[in-house]
Amino acid sequence: MKKPELVAPAGDWGSLNSAIASGADAVYFGVKGFNMRRSARNFDMLELKKVMDVLRSSGKKGYLTLNVTLREADLDKARRVAAEASSSGVDALVLWDMAALRLAREYGLAAHLSTQASVSNYEALRSYHELGVKRVVLARECSLSDARRIADRIAEDGLDMTLEAFVHGAMCVSVSGRCFLSQETFRRSANRGDCLQPCRREYRIVDTESGGECEYVLGSDYVMSARDLCSVRLIDKLIASGIGAFKIEGRMRSPEYVSVVTSVYREAVDSCLKGDFSAELSDRLLEKLSGTFNRGFTEGFFFGVPQDLGASPERKYEKTYVGEIIKFYGRIGVAEVMVRSRGIKIGDKLLVCGNKTPAAFFEVDEMQIRHNPVNEASSGTAVGLKLPFKARRNDKVFAWVERGEP
Repeated sequence: MKKPELVAPAGDWGSLNSAIASGADAVYFGVKGFNMRRSARNFDMLELKKVMDVLRSSGKKGYLTLNVTLREADLDKARRVAAEASSSGVDALVLWDMAALRLAREYGLAAHLSTQASVSNYEALRSYHELGVKRVVLARECSLSDARRIADRIAEDGLDMTLEAFVHGAMCVSVSGRCFLSQETFRRSANRGDCLQPCRREYRIVDTESGGECEYVLGSDYVMSARDLCSVRLIDKLIASGIGAFKIEGRMRSPEYVSVVTSVYREAVDSCLKGDFSAELSDRLLEKLSGTFNRGFTEGFFFGVPQDLGASPERKYEKTYVGEIIKFYGRIGVAEVMVRSRGIKIGDKLLVCGNKTPAAFFEVDEMQIRHNPVNEASSGTAVGLKLPFKARRNDKVFAWVERGEP
């Protein structure tokens, strides 16, 4: 089996460092204003070189998303973004607008065609190859057999091109994400990266003939909201299909989400390549994924049109703010945490993350206040905690509590 590239999302510095630490081979990210996740924190254009320096120092690749529909008024800024990407050493632009493709070629940047282009067959792929595209992110409507046939024809014709597919994360209920509901309802265009996700909301249906006396709430099934894609059980089949890159959706998700999902797919891919992938392992990895925010899971279109799209948000665990690290003693691995909100106690599972600190979990097995062992610490106190990893001043600390627990 050929090792696929694992591509993880980064909406901010915390997620970027979490993706690196969790085993991603490449990270995709956007700059403010010009990508399909404008609501993410994103990066400033002037940070591009710093982002690429961090990725390079870790042996990772960096892909910049420029995958919105570009208007005439956007072209000057898009050119500046492409120029900055080129001088910063960005490995590729993820795009689908032909103007963006033209800019990529002009500035010597590899072009990765976004799933927004809905490439679902070999002839479409070959046409984009003739225009200089080096990688195609397949339409999410492609089946596994479609991907295999396309990959076989790429090999037969000797094309210098890679197939990429989404393997995990949120799915738009519309075809390849080209939805107009947000634009129609809120004047916020999904195709400009500004979707407000009205499909995810609860709605009230009112019988107008009765003057509003009869109404129903449509929410428990969220019929317009698709379940999240999860293909960890299929990872061996995906590798065998010839797909060369596996992409995780989630530039609006938290650093701990990026950390958990990336590490799970890293383990799944590596296990397949070593011949150790099994049903028991996939069950364990699926359970780990279920601990992250999700809307229920589906295997998407890999085996045909899914019959289980309708979903409701599921959150097995709650993240509650505890406080921040005010000092870290690296030699002994102890953090002094100022408890600001929820108190903590022995046995709690905590999450630590920051701009430079990858999201990491640990269980409290000992704690001290003024060098005296204690079993709990309440709001307003500074407590010493032993950490199994390096942390930094101002890193945030959260409690990770299973729903239903106090």
